[in-house]
Amino acid sequence: MISGVYTLRELELTIASDPDRWRPIVFTNGCFDILHAGHVRYLQAAKSLGRSLVVGLNSDASVQAIKPQQPGFPPRPIVPENQRAEVLAALKAVDAVVIFSDSTATQLISILKPDIYVKGGDYQRSTLPEAPAVQAVGGKISLIEIEVPSSTSAIVKRILQLGSHP
Repeated sequence: MISGVYTLRELELTIASDPDRWRPIVFTNGCFDILHAGHVRYLQAAKSLGRSLVVGLNSDASVQAIKPQQPGFPPRPIVPENQRAEVLAALKAVDAVVIFSDSTATQLISILKPDIYVKGGDYQRSTLPEAPAVQAVGGKISLIEIEVPSSTSAIVKRILQLGSHP
């Protein structure tokens, strides 16, 4: 087992065994395919909202389902789930990573019952598929502005452009 990477059941039991160490829990989710400064700043900002930060990481299969292959691009994810989880868990701001296979984090939210659910400022509360689950567990939703606009797709595009120049 990689330190900081849990199965859902392990994390559920860990939180239940010491809620004072974990709560309030901030929860976010995403692919985090090629980690960049925008991700790091976003996770640091999320952590500042509570005692612990739990990251739900899309499995390889769920990334493939939600990020269809673009012409001229390699299939996503580029980095395998276990490596993405290990890198995220190594960040100071991240207390736990749990890999999930669904297209949304609704099940994780229903089980972990985070106090605060965080997404980037490019999302809207009204269109978040996880919003009803957050409300059902009594959590709050916080949208964090992305300080460093970047994306894995933009990074891959730049790498591909650099590779096409001799």
